[in-house]
Amino acid sequence: MKIILISSMIIFSISLILMMMNQVISKKTFKDREKMSPYECGFDPKSHARIPLSIRFFLITVIFLIFDVEITLLLPAINNLKTTNPLEFLITFIFFISILTLGTIHEWKQGALNWKN
Repeated sequence: MKIILISSMIIFSISLILMMMNQVISKKTFKDREKMSPYECGFDPKSHARIPLSIRFFLITVIFLIFDVEITLLLPAINNLKTTNPLEFLITFIFFISILTLGTIHEWKQGALNWKN
């Protein structure tokens, strides 16, 4: 009980010292209008509150999320290589990679990856 009390006192005092140091150091920084204003994706947040979202940006985000989830599903499959039949693993792996490749080719032909248009 005594050790828990002492350790919590030490943690509390270190936290208090760090907060005081933060207040002392932060008062010496240079604060101007640009540093104090919020950054909202490159546009002035005080002028237009409802600027439409770019559909291209949204599509690229969705494509990234799909591929990210697929890669997340692919990584644990490497651990299963030891316990499964190598031929079954190879067929599953080739099927999975072919889906990724065909999806990328489809998006490329649709023009979703072309930023200049």
